[in-house]
Amino acid sequence: MLESILIKLYNIIYNIIMKEIIMTIVISNRLLDGVVLAFIKENSGYSRGITNWAKATFGISKSAIYPVLKRLGENNFLLVGTRLFQGRSRNYYQITASGKAELKTIKKEWYSFSTKINQIMGEENE
Repeated sequence: MLESILIKLYNIIYNIIMKEIIMTIVISNRLLDGVVLAFIKENSGYSRGITNWAKATFGISKSAIYPVLKRLGENNFLLVGTRLFQGRSRNYYQITASGKAELKTIKKEWYSFSTKINQIMGEENE
């Protein structure tokens, strides 16, 4: 028990020192799809840039984003291309028309959901 408390304390101190924000709310796959589509709509780019953004913004590991990119590509929401950069191939992503339509649907779902949550919990951080 003492060991688990010390581990928890270490993790808290480590995160404070590293100034990282711990995301304690789990993001559903549907919402994650929407977030990635929205980012790519505004910032078409390669996979490392997308995964770095997701890590910095939400604390989502890079290994969790790659399956999202693959799924979105397989569903034709993203156009996936490969280009050589400094002798290495990179996957580049661009949102498709069906991806924009899907993003619009996810935004409507999110707005409806978040409005209900804000009504219940209040919109301000207390």
